[in-house]
Amino acid sequence: MSNNNKTPPILSSQICTQLLPLAFKLYHSYMGKSLNPSKRQKLIAHYDHRHLQEQPLIPGLPDHVAELCLSRVHPSLLYSVCRSWRRLIYCPFFPPFRSFYALFFSSSDNEIQLLSFDPMSSRWETVPPPPNPLRLLVHHPSFLCRNLPVQSISVSGNLVLLAGTAPNFNPAISRPLIFSPLSCSWSLGPPMATPRRWCAAGASGPTVYVASGIGSNFSTDVARSLEKWDLWEEDEMDDFRWKKMRQLKDGRFSTDAIDAVGWRQKLCMVNVAKQGTLYDVTNDIWEQMPEGMVGGWRGPVAAMDEEVLYAVDEDKGLLTRYNQDSDNWEVIMEVENLRGACQMAAAGGRLCVICGDGEILVIDVVAAPPKFWTVQRPAELEPLAVHILPRLSRLDF
Repeated sequence: MSNNNKTPPILSSQICTQLLPLAFKLYHSYMGKSLNPSKRQKLIAHYDHRHLQEQPLIPGLPDHVAELCLSRVHPSLLYSVCRSWRRLIYCPFFPPFRSFYALFFSSSDNEIQLLSFDPMSSRWETVPPPPNPLRLLVHHPSFLCRNLPVQSISVSGNLVLLAGTAPNFNPAISRPLIFSPLSCSWSLGPPMATPRRWCAAGASGPTVYVASGIGSNFSTDVARSLEKWDLWEEDEMDDFRWKKMRQLKDGRFSTDAIDAVGWRQKLCMVNVAKQGTLYDVTNDIWEQMPEGMVGGWRGPVAAMDEEVLYAVDEDKGLLTRYNQDSDNWEVIMEVENLRGACQMAAAGGRLCVICGDGEILVIDVVAAPPKFWTVQRPAELEPLAVHILPRLSRLDF
């Protein structure tokens, strides 16, 4: 099949033929023996289908039943068949497929930009900008060999921007900045008691964690601190705040931008000096990291669905997977492109990696053997972080 996203018309009829038995079964299970139009109308009253009324999704079926049938077909097939099905997969109420998101730095205007890569169209798409432009310090003559970090995490299908450096070298973010792909909107989290930079940031389930770091000035209390905020409790005003948790025993993690990787109800943290620790989110205790785990932590690490740890050996270009039983890292594959890798995200059986030359590499670890390919980044933009999140909702396709 060619890559022009055009599929022979026969594909549409084949899919429809396969879906019709399921469609009528679902139709009768929803409608029972009554075909009362007012009853059908009540079932779909909570959706606005004005944008889908050019033609029925599946001829002879109400759209809400057709949607149930089409939700079982891979979005890439729906995208290729017809315009109405293509529109459907971007609607807010349709099960979203995953897309890649990247925070980029634009040297032309010194701004941070968030873009989304749509795997259906293979194009980068503009994300609505936050209310205020993100002007953070990324490059400075005093830091010739590295960027000043901009720290962001993925949590419950949202991107959360937590820490960065202002032009005056103070912490730039006093409240988390949250982007929701499904609503295509930005919002603010609760104020931090001490805005910080060079901290450890991560998530476990719907809860955001920030540990250590430096505020406007160094403070031992901040360097040892751990705070959490539950994103699911943001509608409860009494819980719309950061909660202090058990402190670190020292401030050894306060001078590095660290990914606190959520894995099996723990946060895994390793600093540049290869000192590691685990935080048990259930029991609020700090634990020693197993020797084998910290020994194989030789580059960016990400957890697939918070269950399986993957790591890149940035010196050798190796992709490894952690085996908890034997406390070692098993080599999955060697890829020259992975040398110098600096950041990685994991979700849905795929890894997305920012490589040393700014190339973005995608690895399908479910395939046997694993497959990988590159995603061409936009010209003149420098990738700072990648995330795997639900696709953007669109009503104007």
